[in-house]
Amino acid sequence: MKEQLYTIPVNDAFAADTECPLCKLYHDLQADSVSFIMGQSYMQDDIRMKTNEVGFCPDHMRLMYSNGNRLGLALMMNTHLDKIIEDMKRYADKPATGKGGFFSKKDNSAEPVVSYIKKIEKSCFICEKINSTYPRYIDTIFHLWKNDSSFHDKFHSCKGFCISHYRELYESSSSQLGARDRSDFTEALNRVFFTNIERVNEDVSWFIEKYDYRNKDAPWKNSKDALQRGITKLEHIFVEEDT
Repeated sequence: MKEQLYTIPVNDAFAADTECPLCKLYHDLQADSVSFIMGQSYMQDDIRMKTNEVGFCPDHMRLMYSNGNRLGLALMMNTHLDKIIEDMKRYADKPATGKGGFFSKKDNSAEPVVSYIKKIEKSCFICEKINSTYPRYIDTIFHLWKNDSSFHDKFHSCKGFCISHYRELYESSSSQLGARDRSDFTEALNRVFFTNIERVNEDVSWFIEKYDYRNKDAPWKNSKDALQRGITKLEHIFVEEDT
């Protein structure tokens, strides 16, 4: 195992009423990471030095803005912009290294300022924080499968997984489990996944049928939030389900 097991959040996610426990794990980890950086941690010198260096991706910048701590975001943004402006001025002053003939298009992708911008476009403090923890959730799932029989019941009774996390579990099982355990696991995974994605698709179908005037007085059954649940199954996007 890699450093630490996370049995409590994994067990809680599989016991939750959600269409994908792994989406919930990721969503909760993301929310905790945003709360961490938008709390008082942004005042810590080591945290500020790191955020100045790597910045944030567009998705997490939007979540930080939605958090409501505008002063905290402004302070981080200000010193991050100071760092970027200083670096970009230094790199922009360096001579261009791209080459191109008279009839060819100049390749400037290796120029210092271009390389620098591409680097910061791919970096994000919150992404790094999530990516340092999330793989341990996967390790923990397989640890529980091998060592905790009660987890089997939670696995079998959960509402399945999104397509992306189904793929991740199926793929990871080859390195995490022996041949016999993997056979049992993939059999359970397939049964849980297909049973539940078909259930959601049936709800989507009935949602469509409800727009037929002949069904206007028919009950909605379980289809009112079918689109939200369908999005979760298809796109690895955690959507809060209607209550």
